[in-house]
Amino acid sequence: EMGRKKESNSNALAVQLDADGKVKYDVIARQGHSKDKIVYSKLSDLLPVEVTAENDPSLAKPSQEEIEDVTDKTRQALMKITNSKIAAAMPVRAAEKLAPAEFIRYTPSQQGAAFNSGAKQRVVRVVEAQVDPMEPPRFKINKKIPRGPPSPPAPVLHSPTRRVTVKEQKEWKIPPCISNWKNAKGYTVPLDKRLAADGRGLQQLHINENFAKLAEALYIADRKAREAVETRAQLEKKLAQKEKEQKEDHLRQLAQKARDERAGIKTVGPGHVKGIDEEEQERDLLRQDRHKERARERNLARAAPDKRSKLQRERER
Repeated sequence: EMGRKKESNSNALAVQLDADGKVKYDVIARQGHSKDKIVYSKLSDLLPVEVTAENDPSLAKPSQEEIEDVTDKTRQALMKITNSKIAAAMPVRAAEKLAPAEFIRYTPSQQGAAFNSGAKQRVVRVVEAQVDPMEPPRFKINKKIPRGPPSPPAPVLHSPTRRVTVKEQKEWKIPPCISNWKNAKGYTVPLDKRLAADGRGLQQLHINENFAKLAEALYIADRKAREAVETRAQLEKKLAQKEKEQKEDHLRQLAQKARDERAGIKTVGPGHVKGIDEEEQERDLLRQDRHKERARERNLARAAPDKRSKLQRERER
């Protein structure tokens, strides 16, 4: 082994430059892959072809002749597929027409009287073999072949990771599945966990507005009933107070009468009191009539003095 060069197993790559003279760092990503494999390693690989290669001839709009040619080929292919489907669906079908024979002239490499019966050239007639329409397929064409490895997907550029807050942790926390019927292990499950598993907290309660109307109507009726009860109690209290005062006044009069009788003072009878009341009423009526007449004269004197003098003269007559 002395004097031999040791084989190096280094994974170092040779520095390669692109057309602009810059270092091609995508060689690191391509290491270990075949040269035909597509590897996306640059930011420009994420852009569409329309942006990176605007003048690419493959992206140009085809001419009218190319469009007509492709349209004709597509029509012929579709007609061929359609005709084959129609022919296969028919109960009786004729044999397919054969293509016309072709004649091929060739010159063999070995020349001489001993070869090819001494002929220098030969003409071969090529005819398409007749196909039996009832013959089963000769080859298995539905054999599944494993696909080759696909090209690596385009890189997804993620934003830098952020620290998860306590609120996000609580939002991501999924409560365990708790059954309301089965408890094979016999665990003691708290009520809050059962309610969380029940899903009642996720339901949004909707209260009908008629409940508010009913509550307001009951409140108003209760308030009015209380006011009515309070008014009735005050009225009863006033009536009781008035009745008490009347009783006290009656007792006071009886006591005064008893004291007067004991002292020997003669009391006025009820008939005499009634006569005095009638005389007072007559005097009050006369007083009111005179007061009205004086007020009328004042109004006439203030409004029309001539009319007052005329009325006074008529009254004096």
